[in-house]
Amino acid sequence: MIGTNSGTLGSHLTNLKQPSINTLTKVQSHGVLLVLQEPDLTVLQVSDNTVAIFGIAPNRMLGQPLEQILDAFQVEKFRVDLQDKNFDRSNYSKVWVLKSTDNYSIFDAVFHRSPDGALILELEPTQKDEHIPFLSFYHLAKTSILQGRDYTNDRLTANLTAFGRSVVAQVREMTGFDRVLLYKFDDDGHGEVLAEAKVDQMESYLGLHFPESDIPLPARQMFLANQIRVIPDTREQSVEMLPAKHPLTGVPTDLTLANLRSAVPCHTEYLHNMGVKASLTISLIKDGYLWGIIACHHQTPKPVSYELRKACELLGQVIFAEISTIENIVDSSYRSKLAHDRSVAVDRMSQAASFIDGLMGYEPNLLDLFNAEGAAVYFGGEWTTIGQTPSSTQLDYLVKWLSTNVQDEVFSTDSLSSLDPDAERCKDVASGLLAISLSPQSYILCFRPEVLRAVNWGGDPHHPFQVVETAGDLSLYPRKSFQLWKETVRLHSLLWKTVEIESAVELRSAIVKIVLRKAEELALLATDLVRSNDELKKFAYVASHDLQEPLHQVASYVQLLETRYSKELDRDAKEFIGLAVEGVNLMQTLIDDVLVYSKLDRQGIKWEPTDVGIALNRGLSHLRGQINQMGAIVTSDPMPTIVADSTQLSQLFQNLIGNAIKFSQPDTVPQVHVSALQRENDWLFAVRADGIGIDPKFFDRIFVIFQRLHTRDEYPGTGIGLTLCKKIVECHHGKIWVDSALGQGATFSFTIPFKNAL
Repeated sequence: MIGTNSGTLGSHLTNLKQPSINTLTKVQSHGVLLVLQEPDLTVLQVSDNTVAIFGIAPNRMLGQPLEQILDAFQVEKFRVDLQDKNFDRSNYSKVWVLKSTDNYSIFDAVFHRSPDGALILELEPTQKDEHIPFLSFYHLAKTSILQGRDYTNDRLTANLTAFGRSVVAQVREMTGFDRVLLYKFDDDGHGEVLAEAKVDQMESYLGLHFPESDIPLPARQMFLANQIRVIPDTREQSVEMLPAKHPLTGVPTDLTLANLRSAVPCHTEYLHNMGVKASLTISLIKDGYLWGIIACHHQTPKPVSYELRKACELLGQVIFAEISTIENIVDSSYRSKLAHDRSVAVDRMSQAASFIDGLMGYEPNLLDLFNAEGAAVYFGGEWTTIGQTPSSTQLDYLVKWLSTNVQDEVFSTDSLSSLDPDAERCKDVASGLLAISLSPQSYILCFRPEVLRAVNWGGDPHHPFQVVETAGDLSLYPRKSFQLWKETVRLHSLLWKTVEIESAVELRSAIVKIVLRKAEELALLATDLVRSNDELKKFAYVASHDLQEPLHQVASYVQLLETRYSKELDRDAKEFIGLAVEGVNLMQTLIDDVLVYSKLDRQGIKWEPTDVGIALNRGLSHLRGQINQMGAIVTSDPMPTIVADSTQLSQLFQNLIGNAIKFSQPDTVPQVHVSALQRENDWLFAVRADGIGIDPKFFDRIFVIFQRLHTRDEYPGTGIGLTLCKKIVECHHGKIWVDSALGQGATFSFTIPFKNAL
């Protein structure tokens, strides 16, 4: 059976594609690997190829001290060096192995300690014709570096491609391999050939991309552990270790760091399909991760000496130091721009009333900070957007998705739809996302649109291997074709650069500090404000209460004056007395209203199940005289029972309906309707009347205490009624607003949430 459907194979395919490195226990047959017991250096395990290389059967070597195999003088030197734990002094050494009475063979001897603590000695035949003088290596390394520098302008040429061409040419000259590739990994593990040097008859892979499965995660981990990896003959048969398990531990010895460890069969088959008979791989490591590799291929078997390997390892480090420099120079100007823009934005955020104003309202803004096409800030339950962004509904969904699926403080993706298929609906504005979490309920989101791009693959990336089942066993075989396969990549944005992500981390830290500082300032201000409000309320209550008595006295004496001396007073005097009485009554009403307003918070809310119909009728009863005088008609929908303060609710209806009647059209019968609508989270009540209406520019002003739109001669009142309404609604955790236009009546609406509890 042959198939390529990874979904049907599940974990079996994963194990085939990505076997653990420490489970690979076979050895390449061109050298001998020994596992030694310390301190006497007795052979505990040996590769099963000693007959072909030494002329000695493996079982004759097991349990024998190393002196029985190698020169005793050299072994004693090894023992001294190993006691000092100095492998560098022992590596590398030329050792002589006596194959017969007069036949010695020379081997390169290399010691290392395995990850599980075993002492391992690897012996490989010395390559007699391969020697690299130091000066030759020095000139090769220097030439490679100078190719990446432009001394004409006394500065580095920040051109990775040009430098890469120089690198592969110099490595090919030093190693003699037929083809050398500079191969870089992306964040998903896919690779791209940046530079190539080769003989004419070999196929070119320059500019091609290769899928992650060609060099899967365990292989990349191996390249991290082994900076130089050599397969001198891809056709040779690997050999087992004898015995298969370490005699002292009972488990196979970990050969992760061994030069002679055999490759995964799928990898050697992959090289066969490329026409490669020998390979040398130089790892390029940056900050602990595998940036890329220099891959050397040869059309015939090609041994590589230990000396050349170490030279390549050092050259790789020198080369990559230069690559890192070039990358840093490429990024440095952009990094400096981001740092400058971020500094300006942070300074403005620190001075603005809200950090959002400083981040969105000036240049440079949030879009400039991250080269984004759109951005949105979710803070305090509200969205603030700039540029091209998803709809508010899509933004709400995105925040829920982030809070559920992302734990990182800064998160980025160039393909949001690959993580959440629903995000494809907003691909034109948000294929790419950079999310900064300020708190579990607050986010900064930056967006990039979809960018279609063509990618040239070395073979079909969707069918990178075949799985063959034989007698119940599964085997993985790589693809045979590496011909150009073009693909148009959709649902991806431009990649977020590392410097942009680092800048996002810095910005988050700065905003959190600003928000915390402002929160502390607001907390202090709020404390002072609460104290001031309490004092003002106490003053208003005391002043209103204490004014009652002298006001009663004024009213009484004025009325007494009118009663006793009415016959002696002329018309003007009686008019003056009438005005005084009217002023006293107005003052009394004002004091009563202020007293009610001051008591709202003081007495608190009395939560209880309230029949809104009863509260409405109670308010109407206080308006009976006004209703009868104006002939007003007041109707209402069926009213619900809610949790509220019954007295305050009656006051609310009384004020709203009273205003509706008072501000009716001249020479018309006032008609007022009270409605109730149950919504998802609250009740919506509305008082609608066909009165004189309100100019929309005064909507906010009418709820401010003592603010009047008309004179008292036109419409009597204290200017505190709607302020009381707003206070009552807010005490019930609701909102109140008005919809109106001049001459078209007005509708005052307010909400009472369901969450109010007893």
